[in-house]
Amino acid sequence: MIPGRDRRLETYPAHGGLPDAGLLGRRPRAAVVGGGIAGLTAATGLAERGVEVTVFERERHLGGRAGGWDERLPDGTAVTMSRGFHAFFRQYYNLRALLARTDPGLDRLTEVPDYPLVDPHGRTDTFAGLPLTPPFNALAFALRSPTFTARDLVRLNGPRALPLATVSVPRIYEQLDHVDAATFLTAINFPAAARHLAFEVFSRSFFADPGELSAAELATMFHLYFLGSAEGLLFDVPAEPFPQALWDPLAGYLTGLRADIRTGVAVSGIRREAAGFRVGDEAYDAVVLACDVPGLQHVLAGSPDLGTPGWRATVEDLRTAPPFLVRRLWLDRPVRADRPAFLGTGGLPPLDNISVLERYEGEARRWARRHRGSVVELHAYASGTDTGRVTREMDERLHRIYPETADAGLIGEVTLVRQDCPLFPVGGFARRPTVGTPEPGLVLAGDAIRVDLPVALMERAATTGWCAANTLLRGWGLLGHPLRSVPNRGRIPLLERLVSGHGFRGNPDDGRQLRTR
Repeated sequence: MIPGRDRRLETYPAHGGLPDAGLLGRRPRAAVVGGGIAGLTAATGLAERGVEVTVFERERHLGGRAGGWDERLPDGTAVTMSRGFHAFFRQYYNLRALLARTDPGLDRLTEVPDYPLVDPHGRTDTFAGLPLTPPFNALAFALRSPTFTARDLVRLNGPRALPLATVSVPRIYEQLDHVDAATFLTAINFPAAARHLAFEVFSRSFFADPGELSAAELATMFHLYFLGSAEGLLFDVPAEPFPQALWDPLAGYLTGLRADIRTGVAVSGIRREAAGFRVGDEAYDAVVLACDVPGLQHVLAGSPDLGTPGWRATVEDLRTAPPFLVRRLWLDRPVRADRPAFLGTGGLPPLDNISVLERYEGEARRWARRHRGSVVELHAYASGTDTGRVTREMDERLHRIYPETADAGLIGEVTLVRQDCPLFPVGGFARRPTVGTPEPGLVLAGDAIRVDLPVALMERAATTGWCAANTLLRGWGLLGHPLRSVPNRGRIPLLERLVSGHGFRGNPDDGRQLRTR
């Protein structure tokens, strides 16, 4: 496991048990439905303990929403397409532990030195050079920001903003899950200009408008990246496209552990049997459902006998965020040399960010050198359904922000519209399904699944994957896997004492932690 730099990170030790399922006399068989981050993590956790694992993935590629596939440009050039830029933050401990299985030094990741954020007036905030120690990182960011003045700092409503500095999961949801992120920001007097550049960037990472997102989810993000972590706000990205850098090596690793990986195979239902489950024509002792929200709901619709009515209702109540759009352009001329690898945009709808892929990805870099051009990617979150309008407006924004692209010719373009990311609405946390289910031997994993740790996005997917594996391993008497997270409490002791006299500790494998004094 790759060590973190934060001396206060929390480790949840593995539960004890036998090191290999071969010692049980008969190796259990587990089906993992979904080959994204959550499913591959669960499969890894099980296969490493000798469980016979079969992974079913409906797409022809692994990685889920962080996967990639082959495309061809009009001139016949083969390229790898994906659903867009993903940031691998240093505090994604559980995801990085998965990647370290095939890349112990994480050498297939490369650092992005900064990701500036620009507003409609051209004012820019950056994250490079900030101190690592909370709360000095957030204070330094605020004091040097052109959109967040010292007067704004004084005007903040301290008592109402206190939860941001004292995040503990699930307590933060008890405090803020009843209010949306936009209302909360208004209530604490957060300045509008800085709101676009800081908080809305986080909320829109969930592909949702701040008016639809739970304020508790926003606060958890703030804790994960600012006040809860000393890892800093900078991140790494794969140095090659996702399949080559991440998932092809992991597939080889799993195959070496005798896992059976089946891509292009959809699961439409699961049948409960006396000795376990049946997926298609095959019998399994356990099943991990590691699907996206539409996929999970589809599988359960075809499995009418699984679970209880109340539990099934929690899955049916899950919602997806509005559509998002990814547009990748292969241009016949380069963008300016000083353009960053990643630029976030605030208050410039529908555009949310611009990536210049040759700044960090080898395949794009080689293409750009051959064609003396650039590979540019645009994102629009919560983009609506009028794809033509959104595409035109995104291109117009790009040309205004990077004027050198206005006269560039298009050698190729790919535009994707998807709507399968989970939405975390106001009041949804208490009913969010957990890793454990009422059905013995059936567990859930994915970024829509509740786990009572301060994690989000890809890290939540990986964390629930390890939790799903641990839940099954514990039932078979097999050794589990450790988990890690940023501290699940505020980093400022005085403020933390004002809020609570207890923390949340225990085994989070089933999605909920135990409360202890």
